[in-house]
Amino acid sequence: MLDLTLVAARDTALPEPAEIRHLIGGAWRGSADGATFERRSPAHDVVVTRAAKGGAAEAEAAIAAAREAFDDGRWSEVSGKERAGLLLRVADLIDRERERIARVEVLESGKPISQARAEIEGAADLWRYAAALARTVAGDSHNSLGRDMLGVVLKEPIGVASIITPWNFPFLIVSQKLPFALAAGCTAVVKPSEMTPTTTIILGELLIEAGLPAGVVNIVLGYGDPVGAVMTTDPRVDMVTFTGSTAVGKAIVAAAAPTLKKVSLELGGKNPQVIFPDADLDSAVDAIVFGVYFNAGECCNSGSRIIVHADIAETVTERVVALSRKVAFGDPLDEATKVGAIVSPEHQAKIDAYVRGAVAAGATVRLGGAALDVPGLGGQFYQPTVVAGVTPDMAIAREEVFGPVLSVLTFRTMEEAIGLANAASYGLSAGVWSENVHTCLAFARAARAGTVWTNTWMDGFAEMPFGGVRESGQGRELGRYGLEEFLEVKTVQMRIGRTRAPWVTTR
Repeated sequence: MLDLTLVAARDTALPEPAEIRHLIGGAWRGSADGATFERRSPAHDVVVTRAAKGGAAEAEAAIAAAREAFDDGRWSEVSGKERAGLLLRVADLIDRERERIARVEVLESGKPISQARAEIEGAADLWRYAAALARTVAGDSHNSLGRDMLGVVLKEPIGVASIITPWNFPFLIVSQKLPFALAAGCTAVVKPSEMTPTTTIILGELLIEAGLPAGVVNIVLGYGDPVGAVMTTDPRVDMVTFTGSTAVGKAIVAAAAPTLKKVSLELGGKNPQVIFPDADLDSAVDAIVFGVYFNAGECCNSGSRIIVHADIAETVTERVVALSRKVAFGDPLDEATKVGAIVSPEHQAKIDAYVRGAVAAGATVRLGGAALDVPGLGGQFYQPTVVAGVTPDMAIAREEVFGPVLSVLTFRTMEEAIGLANAASYGLSAGVWSENVHTCLAFARAARAGTVWTNTWMDGFAEMPFGGVRESGQGRELGRYGLEEFLEVKTVQMRIGRTRAPWVTTR
């Protein structure tokens, strides 16, 4: 028997599958060709969603509705006060529907119910923060251009935004984008992942209830081809914001290039935590375990590799293995569960292939390394896995596994630690553990990452910008920077009086 902490299936009745449709121009619509698709719960292996399957026609109709809604000013020209009021009403409605949204997210994504509730609570906070920003959109004035000139810099909404969101945090990530777009005055077309579409549809219901004008937000269900392809190439779209894999992000940049629309990307990560000998190991080990198993490791910020000083590497590894055995894996509808199901059989096979590849290359599995059977459930689960003896050339050290798999590397000097941390092509986040503030600051300045945590991992605040460098993306979400992504700068130069000297002199 496995020496792990497992949570068997609860005797819980599952709801009938949700039946969902597109939101286009303020109306709920099926697909013109009648096509649909199903989503099976990754934990319970039953159908939980039947959705209209969008095509090019639906994507084009949604873009047309968003374009019209932006151009006629029904949202782009209203006051910041009005925008803020609506966003605050949406936040209150999200709070009201928290349990419903969380339960749907569990069924479609496989994540634990306690985590889903916390994410929905965090999403409501993002809508409230964006509401605060809606009343602060302001440019600049320049009165030092000469006695007869006044310069004004305006900040205006960029226009129609295509918002493409992933399956791992479906409600939270749409809430990292959409309220900021709305605060800026943009209109939007949203495509949620085909694996987790329903919570975005619930959000559409709440937007209507809150009083958002028709056409300002449109939701098209379906697959990247053709829906996402239309959303990234149509010239009526002014901006694309996407969260997902680096490979798809690169394809979006290429697809958007002919129309030179703005592209904002939050992509993959291979995020290191560096542990120095003077670190508080109790805190560090707990954060390592949290960082790699949170959301079953299906997280762009996953702390999927640790870089440990050689003097303490064995101690840290043993403690991580021991604590990993106590993390509750199993039925995501149980309050005790901390790690739920893997999103799909194909993804589970990919995770396992990375582990097998590491072993073939000479690494050692200290814990896990195989699929996990949870009593009473037919879905896909993967064991908590710790792989030691990893070297920088191994795929498991360089590529995004996106599962509950920790790689352990070692170092001797600060320079070596920084080199290992920066060796992957990604640059989303990094962490450092030391009681010496100089060590922490030196590492933070040298790490090539959009976020660096010191003596903590994966804390997040609406006020703090989030995004990566290199192959982890471009642009930022959250904070004031998240609003700025959806704004365009316009210069207005005004001559005061008729003081301009003629260019052509007449007699």
